[in-house]
Amino acid sequence: MSYTMGWFSTGRDEAARELLGTVHESISKGVIPGRISYVFCNRRPGETLESDRFIELAKMLDIKVIFLSSAEFEPRIRSVSPEIWRSKYHEEAMNRVQKYGAEVIVLAGYMLIVSPEMCRRSTMINLHPAKPGGPKGTWQEVIWELIRDGASETGAMMHLVTDQLDEGPPITYCTFPIRGEGFDPLWDTMRRALMEKNMADMIGEGGEKNPLFMEIRRQGVRREVPLLVYTLKALGEGRIRVIEGKVVDDKGQEVEPILLNDEVEAYLREVAPE
Repeated sequence: MSYTMGWFSTGRDEAARELLGTVHESISKGVIPGRISYVFCNRRPGETLESDRFIELAKMLDIKVIFLSSAEFEPRIRSVSPEIWRSKYHEEAMNRVQKYGAEVIVLAGYMLIVSPEMCRRSTMINLHPAKPGGPKGTWQEVIWELIRDGASETGAMMHLVTDQLDEGPPITYCTFPIRGEGFDPLWDTMRRALMEKNMADMIGEGGEKNPLFMEIRRQGVRREVPLLVYTLKALGEGRIRVIEGKVVDDKGQEVEPILLNDEVEAYLREVAPE
């Protein structure tokens, strides 16, 4: 019996389509022993061009698509109490998907914060663009903190989603260096830039175009797809499981997050070389 996955996404860009397409391909090739039971999108057909492309891709892959426009759902309640709105919206979302079944829900470019009740009812995983113990926040905030601290390494992790934002226990992770060949000249460029203006000003003036910032982001994004693929492979094979909010091995013993550097780097060499 194959491992079943639900897929929540806003479908807002090409990256969302790449994640879905690559995981579906990995399932088709037998890399991931499972299937995607459904795709849930918080935009309806006709709402945006990008989400329409995402929905059409899911249909082309013969995956059941369920949608519920968050922009159009109970706008009066949302304006008065975002917390109550979040609970009501995700209650309706869960009612719509529950009959399709899923052992895990993958949040893949889902731009809403899920409700606490949804966290309690379902096992959900999400990607965070830092290694365990690394910076919290958005990917932009993560990279600026790495630069501010002069970090030598970063990474990405898949973690359980809980009602504490970005606080769920990590399941798997990968790391990569941001020093050495290819990076050291970029650190020098950043140091020179910081001699002319402080970091707060740089952040406020579109510093994301700084070469060091851009390269850290690029290398992180390259690893997101294989990290997700091999996390789902580990879950599908039973190498790791989630029981009562804890990550355990096939014997039910609580385990540390699995380092997937070998698998991720092999994927990059074979499938997505530079």
